[in-house]
Amino acid sequence: MPHESQEPRLPSARGPVSAAVTQYLRGAGPLPRPEEVAGATVYGDDLQLALYLCYELHYRGFEGVAPDREWDPDLLRTRAALEQRFLSALRADTVVHESAADALAEILVEPVDGTGVTHYLHKEGELWQVREYAAQRSLYHLKEADPHAWVLPRLWGRAKAGMAAVEFDEYGGGRPDRVHARLFADLMTDLGLDTTYGRYLDAASAQVLATVNLMSLFGLHRSLRGALVGHFAAVEITSSPGSRRLAEAMRRTGAGPAAEFFYDEHVEADAVHEQVVRHEVIGGLLAEEPQLEADVAFGIDATGHVEDRLAARLLTDWRAGRSSLRTPLASEIPYSS
Repeated sequence: MPHESQEPRLPSARGPVSAAVTQYLRGAGPLPRPEEVAGATVYGDDLQLALYLCYELHYRGFEGVAPDREWDPDLLRTRAALEQRFLSALRADTVVHESAADALAEILVEPVDGTGVTHYLHKEGELWQVREYAAQRSLYHLKEADPHAWVLPRLWGRAKAGMAAVEFDEYGGGRPDRVHARLFADLMTDLGLDTTYGRYLDAASAQVLATVNLMSLFGLHRSLRGALVGHFAAVEITSSPGSRRLAEAMRRTGAGPAAEFFYDEHVEADAVHEQVVRHEVIGGLLAEEPQLEADVAFGIDATGHVEDRLAARLLTDWRAGRSSLRTPLASEIPYSS
């Protein structure tokens, strides 16, 4: 994967909170005041970008930012205030099933007339929309398995073994050319997109930032390990049918062989992962810690909540014939046979 070891550049700010965090990371100003954090729209660009900046220090960091900022006490206090607002909003806004079994049952059933993003791209999406989808999703897929790996030290027995088995597949089964993040970079190359890690952060919507922040929020807190397992289950269970539709969308729009292969790979792999996650990871976790069932259900349902918000943004923009990105894509030439 080109540029895979490079630290990304700091993005442009989207408001006073993200501006202050950016300046602090550069060593050029104070952190945002508590009233600024309290006044920022929870799902808006400013708060979500500021939270993303704090979380990214636990992944690749940023070019020109000292690595020890990851554990800067003042920055951690700001991060805690940001994520508390995000978590409180998620708990208030998410309709949560009474049990993990009920939450799983709902996502295990495919709707007869689906109306989501993968259905749209499958049936009528155009190549420019496929490229935008890949650019937005690159913020997740270029770190695909990493947020979930944080839960491994917090599990044991069946849950740990099952989680490790699925993560091993996500990391290519020991083959660097089959790491799923690498496969997604190959997809991006077919689509004429820049594979640099974090390249499309400035262009990405607040809604897609929230989907990535959700994983980091759950992954970085031991107290939310049940929610992280629920999130992981939601991703793996819904991936196989969604990937089948996206693979067909790649073929129909002429996206290229690597683009097709990425989703074809997920159709097969995630169908197996679904069984492991349900029976071993969730089953094993709740056998050991039954008190976490409400958290598992919350993780599943909160994932659906932020994904629904993203879908609404994408589909509203695309059906209006406009870009879903904050800045348009450069005119790289996609794959052509």
